[in-house]
Amino acid sequence: MRINSPLPDLPPFQRGEPMTVQIDGQAVTAYRGETVAAVLLAEGQRSFRRTLKTGRPRGLFCGIGLCYDCLVTVDGVANVRACLAPVVEGMRIDTRAEPEESQG
Repeated sequence: MRINSPLPDLPPFQRGEPMTVQIDGQAVTAYRGETVAAVLLAEGQRSFRRTLKTGRPRGLFCGIGLCYDCLVTVDGVANVRACLAPVVEGMRIDTRAEPEESQG
């Protein structure tokens, strides 16, 4: 069965307070309560890193912090799980950094 209209019992979607973060040096708008992964996906970024050995792209996989596919560098700290890290004003998110060998 296909749902063609929004469900009437759901409350309207409300986002948190807007803030500015940087993704790979570019300023973007994020909202309080979102994770780094949510901001990356909202910005159309599906690949968050590349594996060390083969260079294959990795992005959001489990979304609950059990895997290591969504690792990014946040404010200079490598190997942060994007699915678990909440955004904060002025955060610098880098998806271009090389992953640590132990997580690759």
